[in-house]
Amino acid sequence: MLETKAQGVLPSQTLAAMIESGEITLTHPADVDQIQPASLDLRLGAKAWRVRASFLPGDGATMAGRLPDFAMHEIDLTGGAVLEKNCVYLVELREALNLPPEISAIANAKSSTGRLDLFTRLITDSATEFDRIEPGYTGPLYAEISPRSFSVLARPGLRLNQIRFHRGRAALSDAELSTLHNAETLVNGPAHIDAGLGFSVDLDRGKDALVGYRAKPHTGLIDLDRIGHYAISDFWEPVTAPESRIILDPGAFYILVSREAVHVPPDYAAEMAPYIAMVGEFRVHYAGFFDPGFGHSATGGTGSRGVLEVRCHEAPFALEHGQIVGRLVYERMAERPDRLYGADMKSNYQGQSLKLSKHFKS
Repeated sequence: MLETKAQGVLPSQTLAAMIESGEITLTHPADVDQIQPASLDLRLGAKAWRVRASFLPGDGATMAGRLPDFAMHEIDLTGGAVLEKNCVYLVELREALNLPPEISAIANAKSSTGRLDLFTRLITDSATEFDRIEPGYTGPLYAEISPRSFSVLARPGLRLNQIRFHRGRAALSDAELSTLHNAETLVNGPAHIDAGLGFSVDLDRGKDALVGYRAKPHTGLIDLDRIGHYAISDFWEPVTAPESRIILDPGAFYILVSREAVHVPPDYAAEMAPYIAMVGEFRVHYAGFFDPGFGHSATGGTGSRGVLEVRCHEAPFALEHGQIVGRLVYERMAERPDRLYGADMKSNYQGQSLKLSKHFKS
């Protein structure tokens, strides 16, 4: 009788086994902390291309075959190279896949990547969607990178996005999420459950209190390997909300924070998803994986706020305190991971409130 493997998000110990078996292949040995509780960080390779437009290869086509249609010039990242604001780049990754037919995957930007407004998406051969890897995919991986607010200096080995693997159904239904909330109290307030756990924006911190940051339009370069190096005032303008609202300017990028503190129990993972477009002309949260143990008491947490990466689109929009702007979709782990966020590994954002990326001075 064939063994039925548990469905859900694959944990850290399974990811290590997939590297050992060759289902995940590496051109360089894995970094010590590359395997996360419910995902694998992806690393830039040495070869990149400046491309004239974002593109997908399409069904049956390879990136290598389509690249000549879009590449403007090739870039060697070995000694470091500048990726300029408002340009689009394609970078080969040090990881590739040889997945079994029952395993699929999704990718997302890492937290620090999103907080720098560094738009990053994963592309595979034959892809018709970004950040989605079909079951059984075999082939290389590429990152599309488009700096939106700041030009950056990048080198091989830099980790800008991450990949999460699934076997079968993982996402909880609203009924299952309600049951989990009743057992675990996932949020420190009313639970707005509708296609996930809704979260709202905190803009009521006092008349002159800081509620967020807005990216300055003309700044210097950010070296992505420099941690805790840059002065906040050189890159960000403080945002206050005397009337518990702010007006979002089209094209501007903001860092805000959720009103709710949430946590992710050890047997679950979560993904931040944008709210429906009908609530306003803006997009929230480009970086969305929440690992098992995020804000959880088992890891010393008491709940953590969600940092919101907000970009306004076509028209100015009045964002009000308490307005629901996104949702947290919880997923079942196939097995509890052998390491938890905030307990067994260094975690930059455990217990966070309003916080910029790790590149800025405290």
